[in-house]
Amino acid sequence: MINVALFGIAREIVGQSSLALPAGEGQSVGELLATLRTRYPELGRLRSLAVAVNNEYAGAEVALHERDEIALIPPVSGG
Repeated sequence: MINVALFGIAREIVGQSSLALPAGEGQSVGELLATLRTRYPELGRLRSLAVAVNNEYAGAEVALHERDEIALIPPVSGG
């Protein structure tokens, strides 16, 4: 399993602060995002969505492994 922590608007879209998902063998960050956007189409409307894997920002090509901790970090605004 991989744990996905959700922050800000991503948490509001999904309706909970975390998800536990099965880790597909060789699944990448990009594939995980595609799966989540299929399940939660509103995630696809976000201008950007940063992903951290085990506390480090990760690109779409990064492979995921069992027990990885993923964070979805939407854009923040403020003033």
